[in-house]
Amino acid sequence: MLHQHAPAVPRLGLAAFRTGSEALHGLAWQGVATAFPQAVGLGASWDEDLVRRVGEATSVELRASHGHRKPSTGSSAHSLQAWAPVLNLLRDPRWGRNEEGYSEDPAHTARIGEAFCRGLAGDHPAYLRTAPVLKHFLAYNNEDDRCTTSSGLRPRVLHEYDLAAFRPVVASGAATGAMAAYNLVNGRPCHVSGLIEEELRRWARPTGHELFVVSDAEAPSNLVDPEHYFDDHAVSHAAALKAGIDSFTDHGEDSATPVGRLREALERGLIDQQDVDRAVRRQLELRFRLGEFDPELDPYAGIGPELIDCPEHRDLAREAAIGSTVLLKNTGLLPLDPDRTRRIAVIGPLADTLCEDWYSGDMPYRVTVADGLAAALGPHGGQVVRVAGTDRIALRSRTTGEPLRGTQFDVAEWGQDVLTLCAADTGLFLSVKEDATLAADREQLKTWFINETFRLAPAGDGAVLLQSVHTGRYAAVDPADGRVTVTAETPQDAERWHRELVRDGLAEAVAAAGEADAAVVVLGNHPMVNGRETEDRTDIALPRMQDALLRAVAAARPETALLVMSSYPYALDWADEHLPAVLWTSHGGQETGNAVAAVLLGAAEPGGRLPQTWYRGDDPLPARLDYDIIKAGWTYQYHRAAALYPFGHGLSYTEFSCRDLVLSHSVIDRDGAVDVTVSLANTGARPGTEVAQLYVRAVDARYEAPLLRLADFRKVRLEPYQQRELTFRLSAGQLAHWDVATGAFAVDPGGYEVVVARSCGHPLRTAPLTVTGPPPDPRVVVERRTRAVDFDDHADLTIVDATRVEGDAVTPTDPSRPGTLLFRGVDLSGAVRVTAETALEVPGATSARLELRAGEGLVAEIAVPVTGDRYAWTTATAEFAAPLDGVHDLSLVLHGAFRLAGFRLGSADGS
Repeated sequence: MLHQHAPAVPRLGLAAFRTGSEALHGLAWQGVATAFPQAVGLGASWDEDLVRRVGEATSVELRASHGHRKPSTGSSAHSLQAWAPVLNLLRDPRWGRNEEGYSEDPAHTARIGEAFCRGLAGDHPAYLRTAPVLKHFLAYNNEDDRCTTSSGLRPRVLHEYDLAAFRPVVASGAATGAMAAYNLVNGRPCHVSGLIEEELRRWARPTGHELFVVSDAEAPSNLVDPEHYFDDHAVSHAAALKAGIDSFTDHGEDSATPVGRLREALERGLIDQQDVDRAVRRQLELRFRLGEFDPELDPYAGIGPELIDCPEHRDLAREAAIGSTVLLKNTGLLPLDPDRTRRIAVIGPLADTLCEDWYSGDMPYRVTVADGLAAALGPHGGQVVRVAGTDRIALRSRTTGEPLRGTQFDVAEWGQDVLTLCAADTGLFLSVKEDATLAADREQLKTWFINETFRLAPAGDGAVLLQSVHTGRYAAVDPADGRVTVTAETPQDAERWHRELVRDGLAEAVAAAGEADAAVVVLGNHPMVNGRETEDRTDIALPRMQDALLRAVAAARPETALLVMSSYPYALDWADEHLPAVLWTSHGGQETGNAVAAVLLGAAEPGGRLPQTWYRGDDPLPARLDYDIIKAGWTYQYHRAAALYPFGHGLSYTEFSCRDLVLSHSVIDRDGAVDVTVSLANTGARPGTEVAQLYVRAVDARYEAPLLRLADFRKVRLEPYQQRELTFRLSAGQLAHWDVATGAFAVDPGGYEVVVARSCGHPLRTAPLTVTGPPPDPRVVVERRTRAVDFDDHADLTIVDATRVEGDAVTPTDPSRPGTLLFRGVDLSGAVRVTAETALEVPGATSARLELRAGEGLVAEIAVPVTGDRYAWTTATAEFAAPLDGVHDLSLVLHGAFRLAGFRLGSADGS
């Protein structure tokens, strides 16, 4: 029962059980189902009620599939445990799975995530419609080498940012489980992290239910290979079980391998029966709540297949797509008047197609942007001209003189010169087959390995080479029979092809735009190419060919609107400067075209607001693996350069005013709260939707505080000239930061600002707030152990694991350069010695040493002894020349490849 595919136990009346069905934005991997906007699009709605209803529709279709569809593999029915939502924060827009998260902000993510969970779970007091599982715990934001990279989380980032997205959802009782992430955190794999028990399950206890924690696919095996964290699988599986993993998703349907490893662990005494019972109990509790053992009492047992893609869900899909569309810029072009705009050119590689992503269901139908505009313009006598703007080419072999596959191809580029080639006669994608031959036989891109992407590499003399992106090999031609295979390992062995231009996509687009009253250029990404699970992006630029298309169309038709349909942000500096209108939508599902048409033509408001920062193209983003948002300057909270489109940004077709910001109290204590009241008015002549955003800011903080931090938000619809008074309840706890000196959240006394804004970059009203209380005492380090990781600032250090089970330590990022820890405002009075906890694995590394500095002065130096293992710890002590006195900034400088877990300053009368 510890494997994902738990077998039936007939003697106990237990049926076979499978953990996990994908349900991120609609039912996935189970055939036709209603396709809602991607999760990042749902996050852009800022609408908890809408997201809850999407979760409800998703769970209804999962119930219907569970009872009435046979799985393609496996003996158990489709699981009612829904592996959704994803609460990983969108720290880096280059993350390949950006589409799966809701927001870069933890408060926003938690609110939207809880709403989706409540929709999935239903509102019955005893039974669940489905069981939501939060993904992926914890600090998972990169795909490249995701199973071996470590996310370095200092305590403030851990508690204020990454845990903050999960904590409210678990504590609310809305979630029933969690999935551990592939990556490591502070050098320790998430699947053996103490945070599962110390944080996740601790938050859940007051709800009266335990969390059922599952592994990610193949992650238990990864603990040995490729992570090499443990030497054998019995040890690794035992460690995962003891850490809190209740179900092992490993080896597909082959339960014998992972269960065999657990049986070996039991025989070796690495686990005991209680460890097994605990995990099985959690599974059985979940199955009870899902009604498996008393179906006659299950209120959801009667849900039938007629509710899959029912009319109500289609309407909801359209509403969700409208609600997540964001108007980024508008100087008056939009909304287009359908009675005056008689001819619209809809241009671009996404103008007349919709894409599914890896976690989409099979769309029951597809309304493209061109379809939606054509349907909306038809009753007004208008028309749509559809132009992909892509070149049609033939690739003629220099060896045989024959065109590749005897046909022509439409070429689309998706960034970094990655191309797809669609056969002009069938519209099917060219694909590399298992035997390395080429066939144009793929209707869409939706497989784990994408064999349909290529590069055309210049080869000199006007020739090009056809290279498979997936295999890296080149197309070659057998001169004997002309057979084409993608087998050449080097450019020298590859076939030279002559690229014949059959249709100039740019010229066709320019002509269509020039003859139209307006142009809508639809650009963006394909969710399965250049940024997806297992693959991060390298930059945020628009694909080169798409950018050229946009500029050419805008030159021919000034009345051009850019619609970006994408899973993530792009740098749109040129478009923002030169175009009258720019919009964004995620890949919005089956109703995308109807929704976009309604927004473009003014039948609906663009209801979305950005859930993450859209950076400028010349903004040097932090390193992808730098998870320290404070030090690196990630997200709107810490990024100091002005964004192109800030977090929370989104325009409306009407105007709003905000006035009369009033706090019920201007002074509160550290346990107090204040009511924040503001008047919001629609000052325009048409109805509109606004998202009132409440931010807080600490003034003159003793720590590096966020520039702004979202505290609350509310989405409201106002009729023309309607005014509404909004009241937010702001507790002092929402001003708290993680105090590394005390290891707890603290609200510092002093000045704060309360800001009501349209976005983090567009404040409307600001009011001062004072928190009273005694000032914090200087940090105590004398006769007290201080963890090395509880620093205030650092330089050139990496956080690592102190042991395989628990604890953090620090080590120089590059042993050839010293690393520094800074502890501010430390009371050193009476200190006469320092004792450091160190580990040094490398034999003969005699130069490793630790310096202790008070202010600018060196007060002690410790020669670090070799312990022979990174987990073998010892202590070393150095006496001071004279007792220390007063409050100073304390620095620890680490020289060499050793680890420091903690230190203690001793006094003359202490230890």
